[in-house]
Amino acid sequence: MLDSILTTADSSAITLTTRGMLACSLASVLLGLAIAICYMVCANRYTKNFVITLAVLPILVQAVIMLVNGNLGVGVATLGAFSLVRFRSIAGTSREIGAVFFAMATGLATGMGYIGYGVIVTAIVAVLMILLSKTSFGEKKETGKQLKVTVPENLNYMGMFDDIFEKYVNDVKLEKVKTTNLGSMFELTYLIALKDETTEKEMIDEIRTRNGNLTITCGQIAKPVEEL
Repeated sequence: MLDSILTTADSSAITLTTRGMLACSLASVLLGLAIAICYMVCANRYTKNFVITLAVLPILVQAVIMLVNGNLGVGVATLGAFSLVRFRSIAGTSREIGAVFFAMATGLATGMGYIGYGVIVTAIVAVLMILLSKTSFGEKKETGKQLKVTVPENLNYMGMFDDIFEKYVNDVKLEKVKTTNLGSMFELTYLIALKDETTEKEMIDEIRTRNGNLTITCGQIAKPVEEL
């Protein structure tokens, strides 16, 4: 089941046959569609173009592997072509990069004729991706909020709201200060942990009386950009 279906003249090269090539191509198409469906189930947001790319990537990799088998010159030229594609594309999220490697691994397996191996790996990885994406595995519970307060440039913002924070907040940290409105105002960004979520309005009302009723924003902490 885990042996290559392609006939071998020796242990270092594969010999293509029409039946073997068609079987590998059909397996690549089916497994590519399975990977694309798996990604759509796991991802909250995705584009049609990326899903189509995942579906066709295994058969493309399979075709390349079959073409460069045993030919060093063609292999080097193909590596250069893939490098050009890399520099013409933008970096994706860790989930997208993982899905691309998933599809490439499947294409490598079918390109060498190991259809059974490709099916088993695809099934295991797909089930693992779906289970991990549907559970809370790896999630960090966010209990804090991000508070942005605009103050005039002529006010000393250091310690300006300390008494209000002491009343409503368990923990507070001034994360960032930036100028806005052509430098005539400061935007203060705090990370806070409220003592009681129901007192958020009262806290904002007290801050408004202190900052001259300028803009105040209180919401969830922005999620960081996904990285490997």
